[in-house]
Amino acid sequence: MINYNDIFNSYIKQIKSEKRLRKFNEIERDPQNFPKAYRRYLGKKQRITLWCGVDYLGMGQNETVIEAMVKALRKVGSSSGGSRNIGGNSHYHVELEWELARLHERSKAILFNSGYVANQATLSALGKIIPDCIFLSDAENHASIIEGIKLSKRPVKIFKHNDVSDLESHLADLPLSLPKIVVFESLYSMAGDIAPIKKIIEVSKKYNALTYVDEVHAVGAYGKNGGGITEAEGLQNDVTLIQGTIGKSFGLCGGYVAGDSHILEAIKSCASGFIFTVSLPPAISAGALASLKYLRNNLQEKERLHENALFLRNQLKELGFNILNSESFIIPIHIGDAEMCSQISKELLDQWGIYIQPVNFPSVQRGNELLRISVSSRHTVADMQKLLTALSATILNRTMKKYCYIIPKGGARALSKYEDGLNAS
Repeated sequence: MINYNDIFNSYIKQIKSEKRLRKFNEIERDPQNFPKAYRRYLGKKQRITLWCGVDYLGMGQNETVIEAMVKALRKVGSSSGGSRNIGGNSHYHVELEWELARLHERSKAILFNSGYVANQATLSALGKIIPDCIFLSDAENHASIIEGIKLSKRPVKIFKHNDVSDLESHLADLPLSLPKIVVFESLYSMAGDIAPIKKIIEVSKKYNALTYVDEVHAVGAYGKNGGGITEAEGLQNDVTLIQGTIGKSFGLCGGYVAGDSHILEAIKSCASGFIFTVSLPPAISAGALASLKYLRNNLQEKERLHENALFLRNQLKELGFNILNSESFIIPIHIGDAEMCSQISKELLDQWGIYIQPVNFPSVQRGNELLRISVSSRHTVADMQKLLTALSATILNRTMKKYCYIIPKGGARALSKYEDGLNAS
C-alpha cells in the first residue's frame, strides 16, 4: 500500500531542512496611510511598513480607483457571470481592453485573470498556432514564462541573462526559415535590472524571430502614459507582443497581452486560460480603467517613485550593501544563505515593523538568497531613514562581512538634503 501522508510529510521535512518552508504573514493594509499596514498574529495587531509589495504607485488605495469600483459594483454586481464567450463579456472588459491597446499603441489587447495566466496561456497558445516554432528564453525569465513554454510542447533554447551576443549565437545556429519566438522581460523581478530591449529586437529581426516582452513590473511606472520601458524607449511598435499586468503599478489584479489584431484573434480562440474561466469581475475592470486614466494625467506618482528608488539605491550602495545590478525600484540585497535571510526578515518585522519577505530557492538559485526591497512612490524620507538604520543594525548583528561591508557615510545628511529638495519642489 502507498502511504500518501508519508510522501507529503517527507517533502515538508525536506524543505524545512533547507530553510525554505514558505510562511505567510497576515497583512491588513491601511487604506488611508499606504504603505502602512497591520500584521495580525497571536491575536494582536502590529503596525508595520510594507517594503516588499508590488503596488508601486499606491493605486490600490487610490480614492478615484475605489470610487470607480464601488460605482460598478452597485451598477452590475460582483461577478461577471461567466467566461468571456458565455455571458461574461461586459462593457467594462471591452473598454479596458481598448484602453490597454491604446496604452501600448497597438490595435488590440486581451484580458486574462492574472499576469501569470497571461504568460502561461499566450505562450502555450503560440506554440500550438505556429507550426514547428522554437522558443528562445532569457535565463532569468519568470516561472509563468517557463510554464507557458513547457505547455506549448515546443523546444526551447535558454540564452544567458540580458546577453544579446549569446542570444545571437543561438539564433545563428537555427535555420532562417524556422519560426522563432524570443521571450524576455523588460524589468526583472529579482535583480531589478533592465533588459537591452532595442538590441534584442534588432538581433531578433535579423534572424526572422518574433519578440515577446513581459512588462509586468514596468507598466504604469515607466513611460509618459505608463506603457512601460518599451514606451519610454520608443519601442512599442517594434515588439511583436507586449504582456503586462494590472496587478502591480495599476493597483488591482489581472493580466493582458497587447499586439496586432490578427495575432490576438488567433490567441483568443486557442488560449485555454482565456477561454475556460470566469472573467474578471466588472468592478476590477472599472477600477483598472480609472487607474490607467489617473496615471496618464498624474505624472507626479511616477516621478516620486523613481526619485525614491534612485535615492535609496545610492544610499544602500554607499553603506556597502550588495544590491546586484538593480537600476529600478526593485532593490535586492544579496544575503546568500537561506536561514540567515529568513532570520533577518523575521527580525526586521518583529523588532522594527519593517516587512521585507526573504526570497529563497526556487525563486532564486541556492546561494543567491536575498531580501527584495520594493520602493513605492508613497514611502517617506522617515520610512527610508528607518529602513537604512534597521538594515544596518540587523546585518551588523550577524557578522555579515562575507556579504556586505557597512560603513555609514553621511546617510542622515543625505536624507536631510533629499527631504529639503522634495519640500522645495
